[in-house]
Amino acid sequence: MPALVLLGAQWGDEGKGKATDLLGGSVDYVVRYQGGNNAGHTVVVGDQKYALHLLPSGILTPECTPVIGNGVVVDPSVLFSELNGLNERGVDTSKLLISGNAHIITPYNVTVDKVTERFLGKRKIGTTGRGIGPTYADKINRVGIRVQDLYDESILTQKVEASLDNKNQMLTKLYNRRAIAIEQVVEELLSYADRLKPYVADTVLILNKALDDDKVVLFEGGQGTLLDIDHGTYPFVTSSNPTAGGACTGAGVGPTKISRVIGILKAYTTRVGSGPFPTELFDADGDALRRIGGERGVTTGRDRRCGWFDAVIARYATRVNGLTDFFLTKLDVLTGWEEIPVCVAYEIDGKRVEELPYSQSDFHHAKPIYETLPGWSEDITKAKTFADLPKNAQAYVKALEEMSGAPISAIGVGPGRTETIEINSFI
Repeated sequence: MPALVLLGAQWGDEGKGKATDLLGGSVDYVVRYQGGNNAGHTVVVGDQKYALHLLPSGILTPECTPVIGNGVVVDPSVLFSELNGLNERGVDTSKLLISGNAHIITPYNVTVDKVTERFLGKRKIGTTGRGIGPTYADKINRVGIRVQDLYDESILTQKVEASLDNKNQMLTKLYNRRAIAIEQVVEELLSYADRLKPYVADTVLILNKALDDDKVVLFEGGQGTLLDIDHGTYPFVTSSNPTAGGACTGAGVGPTKISRVIGILKAYTTRVGSGPFPTELFDADGDALRRIGGERGVTTGRDRRCGWFDAVIARYATRVNGLTDFFLTKLDVLTGWEEIPVCVAYEIDGKRVEELPYSQSDFHHAKPIYETLPGWSEDITKAKTFADLPKNAQAYVKALEEMSGAPISAIGVGPGRTETIEINSFI
């Protein structure tokens, strides 16, 4: 039962798409298990660059079956837009499977997301405004719309009516917005049913049978560990569980079937949206990391906040996910710095703290304690083995590995599919 979980070990945007695509030729299924089109992957294949938002990265690998699991929230219009874009570029998307239990992002979920975020003003979370949070809220409140509901008009109408009963009161009386018509929403959702139907399946059954038959299944998380609704920097988090435990609930497999958990680490740190970020840089180094690393959100288009590597966060990710391996990405971006600071601990109220504080207030006040490592100037994008790296680059990788608590089994030395050093095989 070779089941692997691949997830972000920081605040997302670590390069999971590259790692997933790298493994895609060796796996039978690639499964998105949480999130929605608020996550983005950039995958470079040859001279082609693909930006994926909702679809699993494995959709670009003909040998594997891409799956959208029950823990994902699906905006049908975004889904079809992505599929159309890939089809126009000659990518075969016919093998895609979508769980009938995945929840649908409705037009009113998007409206509520945008209105409430605007209302928060200075206290805004930094949501993408795509309806993700309100859809998960509907799911927990048991008024959500699932993919399977599109195939029973009576049930669909009842559920939309139940959900809008409260939302229309809020929109009209609190936000001074126009009420949303039930019939209009039902009509729009039903318009997606026929095109969705070929993809809809009992993915829980399919994936468990595949594992029983010794197929290789890769579970792909969106966002990152520090954006997890339970284990992230709450409330500046996403509305689902990108951590390893989310793979079990979001895909319907038991924890005993997971054989390996791989955390993706950027060689420095970035985040998008609001919230604490101890190593964030507001100087020329931060601007350089942003420029050289191309740090702009795939889905949001927003510039990412950039900072030095944070080993405290990496250790935390190792702990809460049970990481067995790290995939270190974008090492090439650091080429050219004479010295590279690494955050090894925090100072909080005058005390040295080496583990992530559980207190939100403490984390907001954490100041990074740095150790400085020597940099390198040699081009590393052509390196094929660890020994090909400059000595200082090797030392940097080894230092990060020691600080983070799990072996670094692969290193990204460039954006391309082949620009990766594999130290230990993941399969």
